[in-house]
Amino acid sequence: MEKLKWGMIGGGEGSQIGPAHRLGAGLDGAFEFAAGALDHRPDVGRDYGRKLGLSADRSYGDWQEMLAGESARDDHVDLVTVATPNATHFEITKAFLEAGFHVLCEKPMTMTVEEGEEIVGLSKETGKICAVNYGYSGYSLVRHMRAMVARGDLGKIRLVKAEFAHGHHADAADADNPRVRWRYDPAQAGVSAQFADCGIHALHLASFVLGQEVRTLSADTVSCIESRVLEDDAMVNLRFDGGTVGRLWTSSIAIGRQHGLTLQVFGENGGLRWAQEQPNQLYWMPLGERLQVIERGEANLSPEADRTTRVTIGHAEGMPLAFANIYSDLAEAICADKEKREMDMAANLYPRAEDGLRSMAAVFAVAESGAKKGEWVDARPPMFR
Repeated sequence: MEKLKWGMIGGGEGSQIGPAHRLGAGLDGAFEFAAGALDHRPDVGRDYGRKLGLSADRSYGDWQEMLAGESARDDHVDLVTVATPNATHFEITKAFLEAGFHVLCEKPMTMTVEEGEEIVGLSKETGKICAVNYGYSGYSLVRHMRAMVARGDLGKIRLVKAEFAHGHHADAADADNPRVRWRYDPAQAGVSAQFADCGIHALHLASFVLGQEVRTLSADTVSCIESRVLEDDAMVNLRFDGGTVGRLWTSSIAIGRQHGLTLQVFGENGGLRWAQEQPNQLYWMPLGERLQVIERGEANLSPEADRTTRVTIGHAEGMPLAFANIYSDLAEAICADKEKREMDMAANLYPRAEDGLRSMAAVFAVAESGAKKGEWVDARPPMFR
C-alpha cells in the first residue's frame, strides 16, 4: 500500500515538540509529510515548510488555509497532527474532524470538560480517529508493563505510584520570564498549571498500564513560589474503578529532578518499576524471589513490547521512538479502516479522545479538591458517570 499522507499544524522552527513528531511520523515509512501550517506567522510558516520539503502549494499560512486546501484535494492528508498552543486545540481538532480527517492532537485535547465531551461525540459521529499524544505510552517496556498486568503476572493490583517532577521552574527570578509566566496565569493556562502540564501524563500512564480509570481523587495543591496563582506542586490521592489505590506527585520546583516521569505498580504477587529517563530497563520483583531486570529487546517479551522495539538490545531508546510507536499504531488503524479488515490488536493502544477527556476532567477535579483543602471529588467526566 502506498504511503499515507500526513500534515502538521504548529511545530515550526524552534518548536520543542515539532521535531519529535516529524521524526516519529517518518520513522517507519508509513507516512509522507505532505502538508503543513507550521507557524502563527504565515510567511515564516510557509518558508519553513518549503525548507522541510513541502511543495509550495501545500505549505500553508494558517490552519484555515490548510483545511480548505486539503479538503479540496483528492490526495488530501490522511492524518493531521495538531501541535499548536493549548487554547487552540479544540477549535482546530473539531474543524478537521468535521471535515472528515483523522486527528492526532497534542495534550491537553481541550481546555474544558464540555469541549472534551464534544470531541468524543464528534469522533464517534464521524467515524474518524481522534488520538491524543500521550506519547510516553509508546515506550516498549511501558507496553510490556501493561501486558504483564493484563495477563495477571502481578495478581490483583493494590497500589500504583506515579511521579512527574522536575525542577526547571524552581527559580523565583523567573517570575517575569514569559516562557514560564504564562504557565501559572489562569487567563492563559486555565485552572491548573503543573498538574495540567505534567501530572496528566503520569495519570494517563498509570491508567494505561492498569487498564483502569480514576473514579475519585483528593488533591493537595500549592504554589511554592508565592507569586504564582496556579500550583507548581501537587500531591494527588486516587481511587481507580478496578479497586487500585493511587499516589501521584507532580512538581516543577523539585531541584535536582530533570524529567522525572516514573511509574511503580504493586500487586499481590509482585511489583514493577520503570523510569522514562532509563527506558530500556523494567524492574520486576516477584513475591518471595530476587529482583529481576527486564531489558527492552530481549527474547520472550509480550507481542505489545516486541512490536514497539526499534533498535537492538543494549542501545538507547528515546522519546521520538515512543512517538513513532503512536504513529505506527495510527497507521495500522487507518490502513485497517481503508482495507476493511481487523487491525493488529498489539497496535490498538494509541490514546483516544476519551483519554483526553478523562484527563481534562481530572484537571478540574484536582483544582476543585485543592481549593477545598483535599476534599474527595468525582474525577469522571459527566458522560462517563
